[in-house]
Amino acid sequence: MKSLLAALLVLFSFSVLAQMPAPPEVAARAYMLLDVTSNQILASKDLDSPVEPASLTKLMTAYLVFDALKSGKITLQQTFPVSERAWKMPGSRMFIDPKMQVPVEDLIKGMIVQSGNDATMALAEGVGGSLERFVQMMNEQAKALGMQATAYKNPEGLTEPGHITTARDLSVLASRLMDDFPEYVGFYAIKKYRYPGTPAANDSNRNLLLFRDPTVDGLKTGHTDAAGYCMIATAKREFASLARPPATSGSRRLLSIVLGAEGENARANESQKLLNWGFSATEAVKLFDANQAVVTPPVWKGSSSTVALGRMQPIVVAVPAGSTSKLKTQVLRQDPLLAPLGKGQSVATLRVTLNDRPLLDVPLLALDSVEQAGVIRRAWDSLRLWIR
Repeated sequence: MKSLLAALLVLFSFSVLAQMPAPPEVAARAYMLLDVTSNQILASKDLDSPVEPASLTKLMTAYLVFDALKSGKITLQQTFPVSERAWKMPGSRMFIDPKMQVPVEDLIKGMIVQSGNDATMALAEGVGGSLERFVQMMNEQAKALGMQATAYKNPEGLTEPGHITTARDLSVLASRLMDDFPEYVGFYAIKKYRYPGTPAANDSNRNLLLFRDPTVDGLKTGHTDAAGYCMIATAKREFASLARPPATSGSRRLLSIVLGAEGENARANESQKLLNWGFSATEAVKLFDANQAVVTPPVWKGSSSTVALGRMQPIVVAVPAGSTSKLKTQVLRQDPLLAPLGKGQSVATLRVTLNDRPLLDVPLLALDSVEQAGVIRRAWDSLRLWIR
């Protein structure tokens, strides 16, 4: 199911963007604003142009570290050694050295809050067994996530030929990171951190929006001379909609990606501009609750005569502010629908239109399984279908 994100973004971004209000001017080489809740691109510029990711690379490093934690291969309390290579890493540092055995939890904080290249290298070597193997894992994971335009050469993001990505691929990575590892993304909201016994001069998170906007809770900044100043910022705010009675409410998350800004303050200002515009110029409409039946079509040759189709999460769409009355929905499905059907199987599509133009297609899933019926029931339904 999670692999549907990239496909939905590709198929429907153009029709969505055509119906959205004009975004603000953003001083960056490339940018993108994604409504994570509805999987809609609200604004973008050069989202498929190759760029250097700088320390945004560390999002993929974190993805693999979090995956190792979730699978039990490593623990937060486990310690990793600090190699000579990690100790001598240039750029941003956590200031660890080869005399130390550092807990994984502290290395993660050093990588995220301090953007430490030394912490990143220690994690890569500890999880992958070697730097070379870890970089291979990064590229394999990028391919598995559908990041077709991304290639990694290192885990920290220092400039290296062929180390590239795109705004679109970064949105896929950031969304999956939050979706797959909710228990660990809280690291990205930490404002200050330093490992005991190390200098305190580099203890503040470079994501300035964490200090300015209480709704911002991540994610990462990056900078090299070649990449410029980059930032992926995410904010979650509450929404309420009266568009479809009864009144609904929930949390809406936006993700802004700003690449190639001119300075540290500029990337924060442009990111804030995008987030504020997204929350004010568009609104979220909850069409259906989690596990609510959108439609209950008949099932043939099954142990049940019907099946409820919907989503395990609420179905939410983003629309220009004030345009909710112009929304329409249509269910597209195979007919006849034949058993067996597995719970969670995609068997239909909810097409959402605005002003009679495509806005979003949402796969509808079987909310319960339907086993195949016995011989007599299958024969009877076959006869009925033949007559029909």
